Amino acid sequence: MINGKRIAVVLPAYNAESTLEKTYREIPLDIVDEVILVDDKSRDNTVQVARNLGIKHVIRHEQNRGYGGNQKTCYNKALELDADIVVMLHPDYQYTPMLLPAMCYVIANDVYPVVLGSRILGRGALQGGMPLYKYIANRLLTWTQNILMRQKLSEYHTGYRAFSRPALLAVNYALNSDDFVFDNQMLAQLFYKGFEIGEITCPTKYFKEASSINIRRSIRYGFGVLGVAVAYRLQQWRLARFKIFT
Repeated sequence: MINGKRIAVVLPAYNAESTLEKTYREIPLDIVDEVILVDDKSRDNTVQVARNLGIKHVIRHEQNRGYGGNQKTCYNKALELDADIVVMLHPDYQYTPMLLPAMCYVIANDVYPVVLGSRILGRGALQGGMPLYKYIANRLLTWTQNILMRQKLSEYHTGYRAFSRPALLAVNYALNSDDFVFDNQMLAQLFYKGFEIGEITCPTKYFKEASSINIRRSIRYGFGVLGVAVAYRLQQWRLARFKIFT
């Protein structure tokens, strides 16, 4: 808890057996009130590892719902537990839990209602092993999104995010995709509702056990991201209406 605000960390997990403990051990439990793990029908022992670690809230999907579907369950549970600040942290140890206090203090002190851990603000992405093609795609997509959405984020594609309760309640994330484009839809929804988004520099690690998507899914994701940005601009110009912005 910070400034009387309850903090929940949500862990959207899929086959995170080998990295979950390392991630969990670095979560600053002195300020975190709830840890929620949602397992998207992993094929390994992620759920058992979570229970052995003493994670109180462990939810297992009986059917694989996808990355976006996992997050929906995460945020629903965090709001149900009356969290004032909700941080999404991947349990694959790609992002350091050590930045949690910094992200939460920004929100708890009403500086920004949403904070992203950006791999691009510093030089951490390539130094951390991000494949060059992904780095170039990230930069090109972000540049295009900033133009279409008239924003100035350093990246839209980080999986390290912190939200205030009012921000989560203001957007209808239930209407979003269950796939990876969910993340970009949420940012578009937040911008459409007038929320400002802060960023802090975040190192990252790419290694064998870290989750990643293949080139084919990356291409599909890229087109999906552009579709979200175009939809946002058309909605802003009142040339079309899209459900996710209702």
